[in-house]
Amino acid sequence: MNYKIALIRGDGIGPEIVNETVKVIDKIGERFGHTFEYVDVLLGGCATDAVGVSYPDGTAELCKSCDAVLLGAVGGPKWGSDKPAEQRPETALLAIRKDLGLYANLRPAALRPALADACPLKRETAERGIDLLMVRELTGGIYFGRRDRYETPDRGVECTDLMAYSEKEIERIGRRAFEMARLRRRKVSSVDKANVLETSRLWRAVMHRLAAEYPDVAYEDVLVDNCAMQLVRDPGQFDVVVTENMFGDILSDEASMITGSIGLLPSASMGDGAPALYEPIHGSAPDIAGQDKANPIATILSAAMMFRYSFQLSAEADAIEAAVDNALAEGWRTADIAGPGEAAVGTKKMGQVIRDNI
Repeated sequence: MNYKIALIRGDGIGPEIVNETVKVIDKIGERFGHTFEYVDVLLGGCATDAVGVSYPDGTAELCKSCDAVLLGAVGGPKWGSDKPAEQRPETALLAIRKDLGLYANLRPAALRPALADACPLKRETAERGIDLLMVRELTGGIYFGRRDRYETPDRGVECTDLMAYSEKEIERIGRRAFEMARLRRRKVSSVDKANVLETSRLWRAVMHRLAAEYPDVAYEDVLVDNCAMQLVRDPGQFDVVVTENMFGDILSDEASMITGSIGLLPSASMGDGAPALYEPIHGSAPDIAGQDKANPIATILSAAMMFRYSFQLSAEADAIEAAVDNALAEGWRTADIAGPGEAAVGTKKMGQVIRDNI
């Protein structure tokens, strides 16, 4: 089989980690008899430098011509909040998600066996295991709501950000969560703030309606502040956690850190038709860009998700994940996950070790 992959190499360490991931993908192709065509797509700060805007015309169309999109990382202080919106990388990231209809962000958070000691939680908590999937609504809520800034007669400048959700938006992300739970341990935890927010009360009503359609999946409501606490107290209780955009943004980063390092976790952003987008959850780390220090594992595991969800090639996905686990079990570490006294290797060496294990 031949697959066409859009590559958004991005900013900072993005090009380095994407390069190593492409080599892993090609190694999988050699082993399993697949070929890959790569299409470079300009997006982010590098696009601003090249053409003056972070989201050039035709970007979405180019991605839609491919079977999947692999993104390294975008952003950095060079293109910070003092820049016009059309030059900021974050604007481009929100736009590509919207234009591709990528409303569901899947972020697995699993404690890999060789890194159990890196978990910041108590040993007895870590030993119970961590293997959860955050399902975050990605194109609605406060990040996409109407914004306003105005003068008041007695309070100075006042700003508003509108959080809005429709039944349709809630239902489609909820249904995605229940379907994912059927592929895992059959439990959904829906996170909201229904004791305060009207959007959360609608969210809860729709989720209850969906839960009745999935009697084979256990369901619970969890208030967002309690969820934040439970992720630290006993993360092993969670299987699939589904929530709205802003809550998911915060909770998924918390979930990532309890697994030992943000440099290990992949993600997938998916819709119903257009190609899905796969990316590590970490940022562009401009302070180490070009120094062969970045951890490529999260991007490589994002490629494993691409094989599993976009290409329906589970054996190939398993091979990548096993290669990562074997490399870690052999003691290979990049600087972000190296413990006291452990030698650290660079981006290229870690990529080579993982390929050798495929």
